[in-house]
Amino acid sequence: MAAEAVAAVEIRGALARLRRGTGLPVAFGGLVESGRPQIRISELSGTATAALSSLAVTSGNGLGGKAVALGRPCAVMDYPSSRHISHEYDVPVAAEGIRSVLAVPVVVRRRVRGVLYGALRSAQPLGERTLDAAVAAARDVEQALVVRDEVRGLLAAAGREPAVGWRRGDGADGAGGWEQVREAHAALRALAPRIADPALRAELLAACGLLTAPRPAAGTSLAPRELDVLSWVAAGATNAAVGERLGLRPETVKGYLRSAMRRLGAHTRGEAVTAARRAGLLP
Repeated sequence: MAAEAVAAVEIRGALARLRRGTGLPVAFGGLVESGRPQIRISELSGTATAALSSLAVTSGNGLGGKAVALGRPCAVMDYPSSRHISHEYDVPVAAEGIRSVLAVPVVVRRRVRGVLYGALRSAQPLGERTLDAAVAAARDVEQALVVRDEVRGLLAAAGREPAVGWRRGDGADGAGGWEQVREAHAALRALAPRIADPALRAELLAACGLLTAPRPAAGTSLAPRELDVLSWVAAGATNAAVGERLGLRPETVKGYLRSAMRRLGAHTRGEAVTAARRAGLLP
């Protein structure tokens, strides 16, 4: 699935959650256009017209542009008469008939990547609970974009191998670089169960698979949670730390680890990690 299509799915889902969580009848939003200081409104939910579709919102202009420039949520009770925003977009806003509007930026690593809007067709205050629900919807998009960025990084790293020293251990720099890859592999596997979009989740796991041997040993396999636990063990985490990372109790971590050791014919944690790497299950 193309990056733009996945982003559209994330924005669309966030708008649906925003409307459910706030009760607002209208929601719309979009992402920053590559190489341009503007948002392109690409997704509409609950609108009565196409007036806002494909609207380009420049940083600093209007309510959404103000949210982009400030990097924080903004709201107005009556858009047409507000003195706190500029009014470049009054015509499409009036055509859609919205009055009370909020705009929440989608911020990833201190950079605004998009904006979600929610609106009423009457001029009335938008309460704190409404704003909190809108912010939560934006955070969902932020998490999805972070995961996509990490997946791209892993794909790029996999494409550059064997520069890091794929399974060769050729020197301190190569070994240190590969330890970072192992930590990233474990972290992304831990993120996967939290991704609601099945296509994005599958893409993330596929990228993780690129960091392991291309041909796993026949007949050797681990359950997903066993592999999650062993990934963190391979990165040097204690059972308690693994539990914190994966949201599991220490006893549960021990159970998964014992099961993985049994499947791999190992008697210690270290033997299990080595056997999993030889089997092509871990990087």
